Amino acid sequence: MAPRADSQSAGAVAAADASSQFSMDPVFHILKVVPYSFLRPPRLRLKIPSVSLPSAMTVFSLVLLTYFMVVSGFVYDVIVEPPGIGSTQDPATGAVRPVVFLPGRVNGQYIIEGLSSGFMFVLGGIGIVLLDLALDKNRARSVKVSYAIAGISSVVIAYVMTTLFIRIKIPGYLR
Repeated sequence: MAPRADSQSAGAVAAADASSQFSMDPVFHILKVVPYSFLRPPRLRLKIPSVSLPSAMTVFSLVLLTYFMVVSGFVYDVIVEPPGIGSTQDPATGAVRPVVFLPGRVNGQYIIEGLSSGFMFVLGGIGIVLLDLALDKNRARSVKVSYAIAGISSVVIAYVMTTLFIRIKIPGYLR
């Protein structure tokens, strides 16, 4: 059985709340009530600003830019501040050569390495979007073929280059 509410205790709480409003310090009452007794809020006729939704292409561009920044290691580059490009000395000639990929370290990267890898991931994503556009039935056949060729080539280039980047980064991987 559910407990019954005690009407005497509920009434006592309500009476205590009501009496606490009127039994306050007179100075506090003067400071709280008197200034607002003659002040009136202005009657403002403010219009609520209307915010229009961004276009689909704007949202797609922002999502693609965010994706690029995430997969290229932008947060890592900001926190660790690696050099933009590395260098190594040629043992035979002693000349200093630039190095784009930080070899042997999976959890480290140069800035150019991250940007180039991120670009390849975005290129593959754009290729998938182009392949999706090639399936639209309302487009002309030549446009669909162009989208399909561009999409397939983008995905293949991104895959081959990413595999090449991994082989440069980790020698002997996937062999």
